[in-house]
Amino acid sequence: MNYLVVGLGNIGAEYANTRHNIGFMVLDAWAQASNISFESGRYGSTAAVSFKGRKFTLLKPSTYMNLSGKAVRYWMNEMKIPVENILVISDDLNLPFGTLRLRKNGSAGGHNGLTNITELIGTQEYARIRVGIGSDFSRGQQVDFVLGEFSAEEKEQLPEICKKVIDGVKAWSTIGVDRAMNTVNTRPKK
Repeated sequence: MNYLVVGLGNIGAEYANTRHNIGFMVLDAWAQASNISFESGRYGSTAAVSFKGRKFTLLKPSTYMNLSGKAVRYWMNEMKIPVENILVISDDLNLPFGTLRLRKNGSAGGHNGLTNITELIGTQEYARIRVGIGSDFSRGQQVDFVLGEFSAEEKEQLPEICKKVIDGVKAWSTIGVDRAMNTVNTRPKK
């Protein structure tokens, strides 16, 4: 069984450690833990990893966030992966930092990357894990916040958050989205 797991982010060193790039961070953590590396390809970098007989293509689009759909559509067609085997990992301002939300479908919730994916693949019936980045910013400062780096305290928690997201993707692929939601959708402990 083949799966496409898309981590959303922006390419370039200036974006590497920003909140908007949590999707890239998760896939980088997975690749590192699996001792594999990404290869540059059309519209993005990909890496292949297996788990319990399932093959995952990890995709980090190189199209910039707002055009992520181009990469998703291309790799979906290239790898012949049905929409039900696609999962997208993105940041979410509306969730407290570290909160995870797995959904089997839904609206983009104002996330430009998800909006573009939905437009270009023609459906919102794909799974996604939204990673809460909090909303600790003043009015009009949303872009600066999203494109800003995590605080020192938050950075300490990132490895554990990435691990939980990876475990969530594995659960989604093995026990199904409904059961996986029960384990993934938790609030971080204070």
